[in-house]
Amino acid sequence: MDNRPIGIFDSGVGGLTVMREVMEQLPYENIIYLGDTARIPYGSKSDQTIKKYANQCSSFLMSKDVKTIVIACNTASSIALENVQNNFDLPVLGVIDPGARSAAQVTENKKIGVIGTIATINSNAYQQKIMEYLYDAEVIGIPCPLFVPIVEEGWEYSNIAELTAEKYLDELIEHEVDTLVLGCTHYPILRYTIRKVVGQNVKLVNPAFETARDLKRLLEENNMLNEHFDKARYEYYASDAPERLRRIGGNFLKKEIDNLYEIAIDKL
Repeated sequence: MDNRPIGIFDSGVGGLTVMREVMEQLPYENIIYLGDTARIPYGSKSDQTIKKYANQCSSFLMSKDVKTIVIACNTASSIALENVQNNFDLPVLGVIDPGARSAAQVTENKKIGVIGTIATINSNAYQQKIMEYLYDAEVIGIPCPLFVPIVEEGWEYSNIAELTAEKYLDELIEHEVDTLVLGCTHYPILRYTIRKVVGQNVKLVNPAFETARDLKRLLEENNMLNEHFDKARYEYYASDAPERLRRIGGNFLKKEIDNLYEIAIDKL
């Protein structure tokens, strides 16, 4: 039994979709969430800078005595996961491997689409990881940078969202992909609109769900589950504009965000 909290960090609010899945699958686990809102987006930064930011976020979570860290950011997972795993003596999970593994398992025609930030797609992290699981897969990566601001404006069901999705996803439809990885933590919020554009026959893979499932398995295998069946405690930290995290994040979690604090992350 281990009642220490789980640590989750992201470059902003998107990682709250991962936290929501963890809350649903592990309802008794305490969670500390850090949104590095002062330095968003990570997707436009250099690899060196992303590794620095990921290590600073992990150091903060370690100071809160977490038992495991989830990098709930596709960009940081694609670039900094191994670096963080080497620098900290606790289990560290990213979102790339769980999503890639699931896509390789569910595809039938071996044509898989991946959508994400420019940095995530250019890193080829999903593409390479999918082909480790399914060597002859055809993987097409498409960057969709406008999806993030659309979600953060609350326009996920709007005509703007649908037209943007049509523009981005047309190439994937032409390639007849049967599986689509939502390779950015914001994108599950757009699931309805994406489904409307690509059709019912395309399987949508949500790495947030798969990551939470992997986390549950890890905790079970290592006897690290919290067996105090009390109400779970959640704390939230932002490196800038905490009220923005409260406003947007509440929509992501479908619950009000309390216990929210601002920290100076660049001093770690």
